[in-house]
Amino acid sequence: MKGLINITRSAKPVALARITLVLIMVMACIGLLMAAPAHAQNAIKPVLLTGSDGQFVRSGVLLALMSVVPTAFICMTSFIRIAIVLAMVRHAFGMPETPPNAVLVALSVLLTGFIMAPTLTQINLEAVQPFLSGQLDVQNAITRGIAPLKAFMLTQVRDQDLATMYSITDTPLPNLPGDVDILKLTPAFIINELRVAFTIGFIVLLPFLLIDLVVASVLLALGMMMVPPATISLPIKILMFVLIDGWALIIQGVVSGFK
Repeated sequence: MKGLINITRSAKPVALARITLVLIMVMACIGLLMAAPAHAQNAIKPVLLTGSDGQFVRSGVLLALMSVVPTAFICMTSFIRIAIVLAMVRHAFGMPETPPNAVLVALSVLLTGFIMAPTLTQINLEAVQPFLSGQLDVQNAITRGIAPLKAFMLTQVRDQDLATMYSITDTPLPNLPGDVDILKLTPAFIINELRVAFTIGFIVLLPFLLIDLVVASVLLALGMMMVPPATISLPIKILMFVLIDGWALIIQGVVSGFK
């Protein structure tokens, strides 16, 4: 019993020390929270980074923003329309794996770069290069970089699609094109690109469908019901497509569709 009493007595100073330390930490946190508003305005002011440290930070920020580039490339450029049209042409032949996906994606990326070259050049001149040279902070660089993409998407999107996005979020439409929210403009642009791509795909599919119907009717009339129509129609489709230079016509039509 005496040993237990001694242990209890010796534990009391330790407990008091721990309680005192916790109280000191709580008071320190309260002091920091009270002092934070006094420095908040100075903390949120944009600072232009200069020197070797600034170059290091700018490189880190640029690498972080590069992770968003693939998503922006797909959602905010002409890539969606081109990729879908080329995929529909492939399905019109009845060959789901020819040309391969890598070929269609590579062609879509190159055509997208060709169409978006003026916009990308403007982004580089107005946002990327001033940011790398230390003339712009991150926030202004992002604002200037988004502006050319917004201008491109606004030239393609329909007013109905944009109104649909604003009605979904129960937000009034802005009075000026520059006030359109990028988060509402992007899905409206994607909807418009899907609509245009499916319209082009429908026009492309009609001649191939006609060939399939004619071949099936001829085989049925000859009594060759056991012969798959695709076996006969596929060479005819390829021959017609090559004779009219179909790839060039489709690519020219898709590219010229962008304003």
